[in-house]
Amino acid sequence: MASPLKIDFVSDVSCPWCVVGLKSLEQALERVGDSIQTELHFQPFELNPQMAPEGEDTNEHLARKYGSTPEQAAANRENIRARGAELGFTFRMDKRHRIYNTFDAHRLLHWAELEGKQHALKQALFDAYFTEGEDPSSHTLLVRVAGQVGLDTAQAQAILESDTYADDVRERERFYTDHGIHSVPAIIINDKHLISGGQPPEVFERALRQIASGE
Repeated sequence: MASPLKIDFVSDVSCPWCVVGLKSLEQALERVGDSIQTELHFQPFELNPQMAPEGEDTNEHLARKYGSTPEQAAANRENIRARGAELGFTFRMDKRHRIYNTFDAHRLLHWAELEGKQHALKQALFDAYFTEGEDPSSHTLLVRVAGQVGLDTAQAQAILESDTYADDVRERERFYTDHGIHSVPAIIINDKHLISGGQPPEVFERALRQIASGE
């Protein structure tokens, strides 16, 4: 049997295109089924590592960072909402008013990987932020979501109240930025094949089949 394809999904909890990319990848994985074995790992990336604890208004943030007008921001939100709907994900743009710091969420995701719950926690955090409009920097939210996916809430609380896994997350973040990853999602297969952005499922499926067959 061939070795499983290793997939590193570099992304941020506050990145809507990362949701689109993940949902597309998940559909591609369903299409290839058991014909291709894969190992999926979520790697940390912070779009706004200097974000203040209280966060920032979404429109103000987009205008400051990208120079987006309100009209451009609205058009982009509608594009993201439509892409998400095509893939079965609900973006509630009316509920997402602020951008938040995501470092603690990444620390919890690092722990969740060790516990075998990383994929479930990633999905739950996307739901909490993009569908429910909740604050992914809130320790209360993070502990609650951890419990929802079967993680120990007391241990989650203890991790968040300490610096546990902070160095590990920063090391992984540096690794990917040092290797040229400056936008997300970035999907890296077997440490050498890069797929960037929220591509359609067909793109991921074709890449998985080609790489698995050695093309």
